[in-house]
Parts: sequence; structure tokens; C-alpha cells
Amino acid sequence: MKTLTQILAVIAAVAVIAAPGALAQLSSAEHSHGTKQGSQDSSSAKAGNSPLIDKVRAATARYLDINVALHEPEPWVPGTPCVSGPNAGAMGVHYIKPSRVFDGVLNANEPEALIYEPLPNGALRLVGVEFIVLADQWASLHPDGSTPALDGHLTNYVGAPNRYGLPAFYELHVWAWEHNPNGSFADWNTQVSCDNQPAG
Repeated sequence: MKTLTQILAVIAAVAVIAAPGALAQLSSAEHSHGTKQGSQDSSSAKAGNSPLIDKVRAATARYLDINVALHEPEPWVPGTPCVSGPNAGAMGVHYIKPSRVFDGVLNANEPEALIYEPLPNGALRLVGVEFIVLADQWASLHPDGSTPALDGHLTNYVGAPNRYGLPAFYELHVWAWEHNPNGSFADWNTQVSCDNQPAG
């Protein structure tokens, strides 16, 4: 079993790999709130579809400008390069708050990861969030063996080893800022692409 120090080292290593390209993008590109090329208005995902979506939109609206996320007292840090789906669609680039990933708690107002899509102009567009809780930590706080749920939505279990280098965890995506034809809580979004991820 990995220790917290080892897990933080993995995330720090991923952040070091992902950060140079991501930070170069931000310094040279204006963040876009407007229309994604070849798609509908990215900020037009309608509130009211679900109470959880409404909560996420209220909690993350300020992060439409990624520079806000990067300059908070505890800044969001790059957690992954752009993550593409195995068959279709993508998740995007994850920025995480490590303190939330390792606290064993799920809170609808405090997602563990913000998800951004790389755009052709080098900007990053907020498309959704991911809630993450490590399976061992959840089990230690909930010895009844329950599966984590957030506002009535069951999370998905991801075993270890996995492509993210994390121990087993539960996760739930919420596509609050981009419509997902597969559903607002599906893992992969066919409206999101990694095609514009710069070479690392």
C-alpha cells in the first residue's frame, strides 16, 4: 500500500510533466469563455438539469478563468495531461487540489479536480469537474462497506493499478460547463477533445 508521501510524489511528478506546457499556454493565451470552434457555446450548459449540476456551477464559476484557480492561496495544480477516452471522447486536463483528494470526504461544493479542454488558440476551457475519494480512506471512515455517493449519484470504482498512478479510488464526473451526449455524469464526453493538447 502506498503512503501519503508516495501518492503526493506521484502527483507532483505528473504535475511537473504536465505543468510546463500548461503554464506556457496560460501565459501566452487569453482564456476563452466563448464559443468552442465547431461546437455550441461552451458556457451554455443549462442550470436546472440537476441540483448537483447547479451546485457545481455555483461553486466553480470563478474558475472559468483558469488564472483564478492557479492563484488561490492553495492553488490548483496540474494533475494529468489531457485524458482521451479509450474509444471516443475525452475528459480533458485535470487540475487538482491535493488536500481535497486525500481528505476522504466528498462535498458537492468542493470538487477535487477541475477539468479543462485545450483549445486551438492555446487557452483552456472549463468543461466540468471530477469528485475523487481514495477507496482505502473512504473504507476507513465508512466501515459499513457503502459505496460513496454524492447528492444521490453513485460514484464509479477505479481499481489499482490504473493509468493515473493512484491507489484504488471512487470518482464521479459532473459536466457542468459542457453538454455531454452520454449523460451529465458519464466519464467520457464526446463533445470534449484532446486534439489541441500541445506536445510535451
